This record gives sequence, C-alpha cells and structure tokens, in this order.
Amino acid sequence: MSTGVMIALIVIVVAVVAVAAALTLRARGSRSGGGLKRRFGPEYDRAVAGHDGDVQAAERELSERVERHGGLRERPLEPAEREQYEARWTAVQERFVDSPAEAVTEADRLLAEVAGARGFPDSAQYEEQLAALSVHHADHVQGYRRVHRAVAVRTNAGDGGTGTEEMREALVEARGLFEDLMAPARQDTGRHRAGHDSGRTPDDRRPPARSNGHGAPWAFTRRHAKGS
Repeated sequence: MSTGVMIALIVIVVAVVAVAAALTLRARGSRSGGGLKRRFGPEYDRAVAGHDGDVQAAERELSERVERHGGLRERPLEPAEREQYEARWTAVQERFVDSPAEAVTEADRLLAEVAGARGFPDSAQYEEQLAALSVHHADHVQGYRRVHRAVAVRTNAGDGGTGTEEMREALVEARGLFEDLMAPARQDTGRHRAGHDSGRTPDDRRPPARSNGHGAPWAFTRRHAKGS
C-alpha cells in the first residue's frame, strides 16, 4: 500500500471520528443543563424546586421525560374534532360564571381528552400524560396541572377546597395549553389549509371569546364569578 493511500485512509478515519464526536457532543448538549433550560423553560425551574433545589436530580428527571416522550409525534385533529373541542371550551368558559367548580372539572376532563386525541398518553395515566405534555408544551403545561390540582382539592375538601379566584386563574392559564393543542400539527398545516376553499385555517374559524371590553373573556372577570 502506497504512502498516499495510507495518508488518505488516515484522513478519512480522522474525519469520521471527528463527525461522530461532534454528533455525540451535540446530543449530550441537548440534554445538558443549558439544553434542558431552553427546552423546558419555566418547567425546568419547577422541576428544580420540586427536588428542593437539587439541580442534578431535576435534570435527571427532565432527561428521562425527553427519553420517554421526545419522539412522540402529535396526531393532527380533523376539522370536525377541532370545532367540537372549541365549542366545548367556549361552554366551559361560559359555565364558569354560575358554576366555577363544575367548569374547572369539565376543563380538566377536556384537556385530558384533547391530549389523548393528539397522541399523548391516555388520561388514565395522568402523570405520564403530564410528563409528555411538558416535553412538547412546556410553556403551558402548568395550567393543566393547576386545573387538575384544583379538581382534586375540591373533590377531597368539598366547598372548603379551592376558592373561585384560584380556579379562575387556573382556568385562564389552562387556556394556553388548550390553544396549543388546538393548533394544527406542523407537518399537517399545509394539508388543513389546502382542504378549505376559503383559504382560512381551522384556527381562523375559532368561535370568538365573548369579551368584557378589555380583551379578557367575560366569564373570567372577578365581578361575574359566583361561588366561594
């Protein structure tokens, strides 16, 4: 074997090793503290707080969530499904005025159902469903957590449980996750647009929230909410 061939082989081997090392470092970086902070945002801080400030334990937990659910592909909703869910959410907001606890219970049930329809773990596996949602919707998953907790507290404590204002805040925050789940899946956006002659996406046809004149849904203004 000539010297030139030997040199060429060495160069190729070095290049392959360099590429493999770069890919390995990139993969590790996405699971490092900085990568996890960028991916999870406020959920990262909640995980650290949940582990009493133990950053390593929190990052292990978040890394495990990514391992289990990072490859999940969200199933697109059909237009009829989306319209049905949106109508139910509008009804939840309106129901809150007279029956806050019942409205929050329905919101909890609806979020679980929509998440399941999008391909997340079934609602019977709340903790796993929440973990999967945190990987893909980290900015808004806290709203679902708050609504679910309010329902649990209310169920266990009756009328002495979560107050109306806290339920209102939980429902307002949960709306962010609901809107995220209503958005067309990235890979399916083009198909949905092509399927409407008017050129409007399903989100454009979403029933408008009734307003109190300040941009906030009227069902969540403090003066309208009834109950304790």
